[in-house]
Amino acid sequence: MVKFSKQFEGQLVPEWKEAFVDYSQLKKDLKKIHLLSNNSASAKHQQASLSKALLSPLRKFSLFGYQHREHGVIQVHKKLASSASKGDMYETELLDQFADTDAAKDFFVQLDHQLNKVNQFYKTKEMEFIDRGESLKKQMEILIELRTALKKQRKQNACSQEQKEDASITCTISCDEESMKGTIDQIQLDRENSASEFETNDVQLPESESQRSDEIEKSMKIKREGKLRSLSGRAFNCQGKNVKINIPLTTPTRTLSAITYLLREDLANQSKKCNSENNKLSINKTKIHHAEKMIRGAFVELYKGLAYLKTYRNLNMLAFVKILKKFGKVTEKQVLPIYLKVVESSYFNSSDKVVKLTDEVEELFVKNFAEDDRRKAMKYLKPRQRKESHGVTFFIGLFTGCFVALFVGYAIMAHITGMYTRRTDTVYMETVYPVLSMFSLLFLHFFLYGCNIFMWRKARINYSFIFELAPTKELKYRDVFLICTTSMTIVVGVMFAHLSLLAKGHSTLIQAIPGLLLLLFLLLLVCPFNIIYRSSRYHFLKVMRNIVLTPLYKVVMLDFFMGDQLCSQVPMLRNLEYVACYYITGSYKTEDYGYCMTKHYKDLAYAVSFLPYYWRAMQCARRWFDEGETSHLINLGKYVSAMLAAGAKVAYEKEQSIGWLCLVVVMSSAATVYQLYWDFVKDWGLLQFNSKNPWLRNELMLRQKFIYYFSMGLNLVLRLAWLQTVLHSSFGNLDYRVTGLFLAALEVIRRGQWNFYRLENEHLNNAGKFRAVKIVPLPFHEVDEED
Repeated sequence: MVKFSKQFEGQLVPEWKEAFVDYSQLKKDLKKIHLLSNNSASAKHQQASLSKALLSPLRKFSLFGYQHREHGVIQVHKKLASSASKGDMYETELLDQFADTDAAKDFFVQLDHQLNKVNQFYKTKEMEFIDRGESLKKQMEILIELRTALKKQRKQNACSQEQKEDASITCTISCDEESMKGTIDQIQLDRENSASEFETNDVQLPESESQRSDEIEKSMKIKREGKLRSLSGRAFNCQGKNVKINIPLTTPTRTLSAITYLLREDLANQSKKCNSENNKLSINKTKIHHAEKMIRGAFVELYKGLAYLKTYRNLNMLAFVKILKKFGKVTEKQVLPIYLKVVESSYFNSSDKVVKLTDEVEELFVKNFAEDDRRKAMKYLKPRQRKESHGVTFFIGLFTGCFVALFVGYAIMAHITGMYTRRTDTVYMETVYPVLSMFSLLFLHFFLYGCNIFMWRKARINYSFIFELAPTKELKYRDVFLICTTSMTIVVGVMFAHLSLLAKGHSTLIQAIPGLLLLLFLLLLVCPFNIIYRSSRYHFLKVMRNIVLTPLYKVVMLDFFMGDQLCSQVPMLRNLEYVACYYITGSYKTEDYGYCMTKHYKDLAYAVSFLPYYWRAMQCARRWFDEGETSHLINLGKYVSAMLAAGAKVAYEKEQSIGWLCLVVVMSSAATVYQLYWDFVKDWGLLQFNSKNPWLRNELMLRQKFIYYFSMGLNLVLRLAWLQTVLHSSFGNLDYRVTGLFLAALEVIRRGQWNFYRLENEHLNNAGKFRAVKIVPLPFHEVDEED
C-alpha cells in the first residue's frame, strides 16, 4: 500500500507545492512528540496509563463525559479578517491536560499556520479565477454579438452585387479630422509584465473635441518611432459598443497585415481629407476567427485552473484528516473531531464559488464552442491522457537487443575490413560514414531527450506546461525510447548489409543505399497519413519553421529550447549538407566525393554551421522586441561571440598560421567564459552567493547536492572541446572523422544534461509565482468614449 505522503506528493500541483499543507514538516513535529513521550516513561506515567486503560471502556458508555473530555483538550479561536482580501485567522489554545508540552504547542502552531496559509492562498486564487471568468463572460457576449452581425452581413452580401472577397461586419462612423488621425490606446494584457505585439482595430465613438487632435498626433509619432508594440486604427462605433480588437502578432501573416494596415493609415493621415458623409469600415472575418480561438483557449485554461483548485482543496482536506489521526495515535488524545470541525467550516472547504464557476464555464463552452455537444466540449476541457501500453515496453527491449547484436556485427565487420583506420582508400569514410554519423548524433540526442523526460517526471517538473504541449499528443519517454531503438536498429541493419555487400565486391548499385535510407526517413517525417506519431512529427516541423523564420514569429519556450539543441548539432547539419550534395548532384554514381568538397560547397558548409547561432541570435532579438528586457540583448551577445569564434576557426582551417591560431584561442576562450556564465547563472540559476546551499540556489529539485557540483564541472570540461582544434589529438590509428564524431557526441551529452537543469530552473520560476496555467490574452477591450 502506498503511503499517503508519497500519494500526496504525487498528486499535488507542482507549481503550487509551497502553498499546500507542509505534510512532511507536520510529521516531523509529530515525531518529536512521539520521542518525548517515549523518553518520559516514568512510574507515574505508567500508572496513569494503566488507569486510563481501565477507565476507557466505561467512558465509552458515558457519552456526555466523553465529550466533555474531548472539548477539554484544545480550543480553536477564530479571528475575523480585517479586510475582504485577507481570510480569517485561526489560533489553537492548549488547555491544562497537556499545555505544558512544548512539542505539542509547536505542532499546533505549525498546524494553525498551515490552515491559515491554505485559506489565504485558496481565497487569492479563487478571486483571480472569478475575475478572469467575469472577463471571459464579457468577451463571450461581444463575440456572440459580432457573430450575429456577421451572419446578417452575409445575408446582405448574398443579395447585393457588391460582394467583397472576405465576409466582414460593416459599421458606420462619423469621419472627421480626429477619426482620420486615429487614436493611441495601448493595452497591457499580460499580468506578469510581459509585453506582446498586437494587431489592433479600435472600435469606439469618434471624439468631437478638435483640440485633442494635435496631442494625439504627437503621441502617434512617438509610438511609431518606438518599437511598434501597439498599432492603432480608426475609431468607429459597432453594434452600439466601444470595442477594441487585439490580435497578437505571432505569425508573419499577421505581422505583414499589421504593417500594411499601418502604412495605409499613414497615407490616410497624410491626405488630411475627410468626407462629411459616413465612411464604412470593416472587421475582417479572419480576425473574428482568431478572436474566437483566443477566447476558447482562455476558457480551457480557466477550466484547468479551476480543476487544479479543486484538487488543491481535496488534497489539503485529506492531509488535515491524516495528520490529525496520526496525532491521536501518538498522543492518545482525540483532537480530530474538534479541529476537523474547524477545518470543514474554514473558507477553502466551505466556499462553493469554484464549483459554480466551473459549471458556468462548462455551460458556456458547450453552447458556444461545441454546438451543444457535451462530449465534444469535454475533449477540450478534460482531455484524456493517452494510456501507456505494455507492448511499447516489450518492443523497446526487442529492438534494443536487435540493435546491440547488429552493432556488434557491424563493428566486427568494420574492423576486419579496416574501414575506420587511416588508409589511402577513403571512399567509404567520405560517402557512407557521414550518413551513419548523422543518424548516430540525431538519435543519441533524441535518446537523451527521453532520459530528460524521465527525470523531469521523476522530479515533478511540469515540462508539458513549460513547453505548452497537448497532454493527449505529447511523447512519453517510452515513446521516445521506442523511436530511438527502432530507428537505430534500421540504420545499423542497413549499414551492416551495405558493408557486407561492399566487402563482397559489389560497388556500383549499392552506393545508393545510404541515400535511400536518408530519403526514407525524410518521407516518413512529412508523411501525411495518421501513422507513427503524426501529431508529434508535424509539431516538430512547425517548430523548425518557426526557428527558420524567427524574426517573423513570436518566440515561445519550445522554439528557443529547440534552437539551443540545433546549436549542439552543427556537425550533424554539416554532414546533412554534404550528403545532400553528394546524392542530389549524382556524385554517388561515380563515387566522385571530391565534387562536394570544392570551394563553393565548403563555403556553403561553413554557412550552415553559422545558421543555428544566427537563428538563436534572431530569437533573442525578437524577444527583446516583444518584451523590452535588456537581458535578451545580453543573451544575443553570447551567440554573436559564438559566431565570431566559429568564424575564427573557419579562417584557421583555411590558413593555418600562428596569427589565426592566437585569434582562435582568444575568441574561443572569451566565448567559453561567456557561455559558462550564462549556463550557470542564467539558464541554471546557480552560483547564488547568498544561497543556503553554497554556490547553488535555495530551491533544489534533487536531494543530492553533489550532483549539481558534478554537473557544473562536467559542463565546464565539455565546453572546452574546442581545444581539439588547437591540439589536433587523435585516438591511435582511428580516422580523424571518428574522433570528430566522438567530440560531437560529447557536445550532445553536454546538451542533454543542460536540458534538465534549464527546465528545472524554469519550473522553479513558475512555482515561485504560483503559475500553473497560461494567461491567454483576450481579444476584445471596451474603450470609454473619452479615450
